[in-house]
Amino acid sequence: MQRVYQFHHFGEVGQPNPAVGAKSTRLHSGPISFAVIMAEAQEPGVESIARNRQARHEYQVLETWEAGIVLTGTEVKSLREGKANITDAFGIVRDGEVYLLNMNVSPYDRGGYVNHEPTRLRKLLLHKREIRKLIGGVERQGLTLVPLELYFKGGRAKVRMALAKGKKLHDKRDDSRKKDAEREMARALRRR
Repeated sequence: MQRVYQFHHFGEVGQPNPAVGAKSTRLHSGPISFAVIMAEAQEPGVESIARNRQARHEYQVLETWEAGIVLTGTEVKSLREGKANITDAFGIVRDGEVYLLNMNVSPYDRGGYVNHEPTRLRKLLLHKREIRKLIGGVERQGLTLVPLELYFKGGRAKVRMALAKGKKLHDKRDDSRKKDAEREMARALRRR
């Protein structure tokens, strides 16, 4: 998601710029407008690796958690190069622990014989109370564990997991209609 900020500057050529304390170097007089597009603000020290864009389209997200991942050395090096895919991944609860299946981390180029298997089972690190809540949602209510984003936070690999309910076709259509209506309203307001 991007935010657009608009700035307007009014003034004449050669007027002193109070911010710089010097004369302006504009070539013409009159108002100047420009827009700066900024990415959605993230926490400092968070470096995104991969996002699951289809998740919010395919599922209705009910609740999210941040979980650590148990990784090998070559997996971490491969993630630092941005070689990961979480679109087909999902979470399971087995023996009181949460695992991530089908997360594809490409083999590290200089890994040699100690390289990892790309789609192996990876354990997620969560608190017991969070795991109990996930067990209730997955086993009793029939919900799905879906990864939304894979990122580094403070040098550690993290995954944002969501407890989600699958959308029906008519739900997807309703969502696309709402998004189209919002876009049209935004366009109409910009034209004014």
